[in-house]
Amino acid sequence: MPNYRRAWHPGGTYFFTVNLLQRFGNDLLVRHIDLLRDAVRVVRITHPFIIHAWVVLPDHLHCVIELPMGDVDFAVRWRLIKICFSKSLPKTEWRSAVRERRGERGIWQRRYWEHLIRDDRDFAAHMDYVHINPLKHGLVRKVIDWPYSTFHLLAGQGVYPADWAGGDEGQTDYQE
Repeated sequence: MPNYRRAWHPGGTYFFTVNLLQRFGNDLLVRHIDLLRDAVRVVRITHPFIIHAWVVLPDHLHCVIELPMGDVDFAVRWRLIKICFSKSLPKTEWRSAVRERRGERGIWQRRYWEHLIRDDRDFAAHMDYVHINPLKHGLVRKVIDWPYSTFHLLAGQGVYPADWAGGDEGQTDYQE
């Protein structure tokens, strides 16, 4: 088994990318957004964390979360979120023989990408990356138009202007 190197930092703030197993053409996460939200809410009760940024796209999600002081176990949080979400769905997905033998669902990729946030600049860059993602993937023309994002909350708090990354940054008012 590979030895994955993880950045364990007590009370750390992390950026994550978590993908569905079948990525392309799959809208499972937005189709079942309420089940995903419930899974996150349930896990936060027993394994708290602060959500700084979160965006759910059809086939993957990105977030920036902060663990409580002294806590390093983001892995258990992701395991529980994935399990809770998966158990809430009917078993209709195709599963490989290996997944069937292991009793695994065919919903999530086994791994995820994590990055320990190093400083304020790194934090700001990852917050922006999370929120610009729907625009980057061509899902909306303006960041504020994507409903499954903490952008709305942060714009309401004045962290971002409501028209941030509105999709018309290259246009001018000049007309011939």
